[in-house]
Amino acid sequence: MNKTKSLKFIADCHLGKLAKYLRMMGFDTLFFNSIDDDELIALSAQEERIILTRDKLLHENKTSNTFYLHSINHLEQLRELNRAFLIKNKREKPRCILCNVTLKEINKKEILDQLPKKVVKYFDFFEVCSKCGRVYWHGSHFKRMMNTIESI
Repeated sequence: MNKTKSLKFIADCHLGKLAKYLRMMGFDTLFFNSIDDDELIALSAQEERIILTRDKLLHENKTSNTFYLHSINHLEQLRELNRAFLIKNKREKPRCILCNVTLKEINKKEILDQLPKKVVKYFDFFEVCSKCGRVYWHGSHFKRMMNTIESI
């Protein structure tokens, strides 16, 4: 884990896919489908978060701490963030891609009734979100996301 101050982000309403990848990398990343720019700026200041945006007007607002993303592609956006903040080297414990809560390891026996039969057969390591209860394992979706992250 990174010993320096952790990076915290707010992804604006057009960056939901990027927010999920940042959460998988362990970055505290807020995302709202809809939020007023003034609320976004206030939350950023209050919680010392960097606003990730493709909105030039928001980025040019001198009262906010923003990072403007040039690309519309989430992979390129990850690369832009890596160039600016070295995010690949600052990864932390994964977070729930829905709730943004740090995942906790859970014993397979505690969640057997929630798992598909093939998952029970082939996987032994599981994590759970303490807020929404979503269970995660390192299946094909996880591996695709990790391959994407590694490619930055």
